Amino acid sequence: MKLHFGSTVATRVVLVFVVLGLLAACSSGPQKPKPTELAPNPGLLGVRLAWTAKVGAVDSAMDTKVSGTMVTVVNSEGVLAAFDAATGAELWRAALGAPIAAGVGSDGKFTAAVTRANDLLVLDGGRELWRQKLLAPSFTAPLVAGGRVFVLAADRSVTAFDGSSGRKLWNQQRPGESLVLRQAGVLLAVGDTLVAGMGGRLAGLNPGNGSIRWEAAIATPRGTNDIERLVDLVGRVARDGAVVCARAFQAAVGCVDTARGSLLWSKPAIGSIGVHGDEKYVFGVESDGKMIAWRRGDGDRAWVSERLLYRNLTAPLAVGRSVVVGDEAGLVHWLSRDDGSILTRMATDGSALVAGPVLANGTLIVVTRNGNIFGFKPE
Repeated sequence: MKLHFGSTVATRVVLVFVVLGLLAACSSGPQKPKPTELAPNPGLLGVRLAWTAKVGAVDSAMDTKVSGTMVTVVNSEGVLAAFDAATGAELWRAALGAPIAAGVGSDGKFTAAVTRANDLLVLDGGRELWRQKLLAPSFTAPLVAGGRVFVLAADRSVTAFDGSSGRKLWNQQRPGESLVLRQAGVLLAVGDTLVAGMGGRLAGLNPGNGSIRWEAAIATPRGTNDIERLVDLVGRVARDGAVVCARAFQAAVGCVDTARGSLLWSKPAIGSIGVHGDEKYVFGVESDGKMIAWRRGDGDRAWVSERLLYRNLTAPLAVGRSVVVGDEAGLVHWLSRDDGSILTRMATDGSALVAGPVLANGTLIVVTRNGNIFGFKPE
């Protein structure tokens, strides 16, 4: 494992844990288990390739942002591009001139990204409006909402900026963890509350001034050293109304009622990527590729699928009667949301998918490491 040091708002040093592989793989040695052989494609769901586009090579996970009918993608070298989700037509493209550390945030008007040099950049229709130097790295895509830009830093501080001018509005600095993950955390708006992941807790903030309204722990630190005690929430999340469900890295999956700030349930789970769901289930991928559906109401397991073991899956996406994941071979798998059986799969360009699939205007969109974008339409 590799460790990276970064400075924060204060003079203390925050140790940022860099995940180069699953903790289980690190402990078991260099031999990687062989991916499960795939059964013949059953073709039980009609899906067609609607369009393709290209953004350029992507060397790490980069969130893809959907805003209405527009999808915005960023590559590792700092090229941002927006596409029409229905047709794949390019709407605009901008070169930021610096490698990007996390994905892109957008509300359809303002688009925001953070560079590896800790610069926050905000654009309007592909034209740069402003940039601000951040005092800590960020590995989470900025959130653009209500005319403001919110940034979750690696030390899990949250900062708000005015979307038009870049003026800093407030900063919320909580007692930091000695270790945090170098991967996307949790940051979203739920009604009039800004919800952020801070360690193993979801916190509800007042977006106007950054004050904490509530905190709910999905997992708590345990163990005798910093690595064993590492607890951090990872994106993506499964939201249904005011209920937000999230994963604590290699520890648990749980759901929080953000209207009351109360934990509804938390179940042990050994995984490193985010979850998704619908009104009935929360879907997650464990570190070995096992897929699990938890009942949203009480957290009991509805089903477990071992059909895609050791295929290095992306975070899942619930789409209609399916749950969709991608893998390191560039395949996109549609599974039944009711029992985890395979419905169909589609190929891309043979390179790994770099982030979980997204849905925009009825089109399922995936991005590969080679920088190709694929839009699939259910038939």
